[in-house]
Amino acid sequence: MDILSLFNDLLFNYTLRSVALGTAVIGAISGVLGCFALLRKQSLLGDAISHAALPGVVLAFIITRSRSSIILMIGAALAGWLATLLIQTVVSNTRIKEDSALGLALSVFFGFGLMLLSFTQRMTTARQAGLDRFLFGQAAAIIERDVIVMTIIGTLALLAVALYWKEFKLISFDPAYAASIGYPVRSLSIGLTTLMVIAIVIGLQTVGVILMSAMLVAPAAAARQWTDKLSVMVVIAAAFGAMSGVGGAIVSATSTGLSTGPVIVLIISTITILSMLLAPNRGLVWRWFQRQRNQQRLQLEMVLADLHSLAQQHRDNPAYGHDVAVLKTMNHFQGGVAYTLKALEAQALAQQVHPGKWALTAKGWEEAERLQQIRWRESDSDDPTSVDIHSETKTELIRAGGVA
Repeated sequence: MDILSLFNDLLFNYTLRSVALGTAVIGAISGVLGCFALLRKQSLLGDAISHAALPGVVLAFIITRSRSSIILMIGAALAGWLATLLIQTVVSNTRIKEDSALGLALSVFFGFGLMLLSFTQRMTTARQAGLDRFLFGQAAAIIERDVIVMTIIGTLALLAVALYWKEFKLISFDPAYAASIGYPVRSLSIGLTTLMVIAIVIGLQTVGVILMSAMLVAPAAAARQWTDKLSVMVVIAAAFGAMSGVGGAIVSATSTGLSTGPVIVLIISTITILSMLLAPNRGLVWRWFQRQRNQQRLQLEMVLADLHSLAQQHRDNPAYGHDVAVLKTMNHFQGGVAYTLKALEAQALAQQVHPGKWALTAKGWEEAERLQQIRWRESDSDDPTSVDIHSETKTELIRAGGVA
């Protein structure tokens, strides 16, 4: 399938258009609210809420006998919200830690949901209800009405985030300070968690209970690698979530036997891994290159300083060559001296006066003096000769050992 055909299907194919729009909405909303969960170190809370939503879905069907998406979403939201309140109550009133409370709520609610699901499957009216799609998701079942409902609910959640942006940002970074200036931290925390429940609930039908937590955490984790500013992080997370949703819809539509939900999670996981590797300043590859560059710079400055220290012993003969073996000894035999000397020569800071003998150029002498002045200022030394004395002592020790 070429690009034009794919773009045409996205616009005019009812099923693909509905799935792509629905997953994009879910991805964007999950990305925005996942940023707050990540910053508040509540990533596991999304997993607990998504699993706790299952009994709410089944109970909503048992009570109403309706397969309406809005009815099932309400049931899921109530169950997820109840699980959240239960977790906070347990943490506040017992010695059980938050991670233990989250694991307890997740297992109890999910186990109860599976029991109810097994029970309803034996009911004549429930065999065709399709409740099992909430376990792993079934994006192909999304229709235009579902997309409209998701968009409306998601827009209201985003409006709430925009309205309470300052408050949510403050309790995410410094809840103690927020409480000290009179903010209702507990109420704001419950409100933010409720919005997370909404984001999870509207994505259950598409991604499923088991994988929904990834949609809440992965876009935020990927976005965090690219910026240190919350507003930018939220926009990037929403974009990553929407991209993964549309990408999952396209891949599953153009391939046979691939479910949309797992493909979406794989795409956003790939984006997260690439972000962790390649993002500027935070990416592992970037940091490796930065570390290598810093090590090379430090090695260059160290060899330059050693040449300068040796050259001070022969001020009357600036072109006096110093043996590479001496420089290696002064460098504690850490290696790389020969390569560093070539780098200094390329920058016209040092020159090889004889085979294996090196000396500073006039430019190199000026650079070494400049670096020495910087070290003096950083160390706040009252005795500017202390560095020279140390260098001379080290040179004398080398000579006493018979190296030079």
